[in-house]
Amino acid sequence: MKNYLNNLLDEKRIDRDMDLSIEGPSGLNIMPLQMVIDAIIGAPKHEQKGIRNTLVKIDFHNGDVMHFINHLAQALAI
Repeated sequence: MKNYLNNLLDEKRIDRDMDLSIEGPSGLNIMPLQMVIDAIIGAPKHEQKGIRNTLVKIDFHNGDVMHFINHLAQALAI
C-alpha cells in the first residue's frame, strides 16, 4: 500500500507536506497530509484494500483523489 500511495501522490504531483483543513467535532483541525497517509498505511488490510480500490476508481475516471483523502481525514479529526 505504501508504494502504491507514494506512486499515486507522485503521479498527481501532490505535496505530502501540505496541510489539510478538516472540520471536526471540536472545530477546525489542521493536519499534514502525511498523517492521513500514515493512518492509511497503518489501517487493517481489509480497509487498505477498500481504500485502494476506491482510489483506483477515482484515478481511472480522472477524479480528484484529494477529495477522497479529505473524506478519510474526517475520521482523524477531533
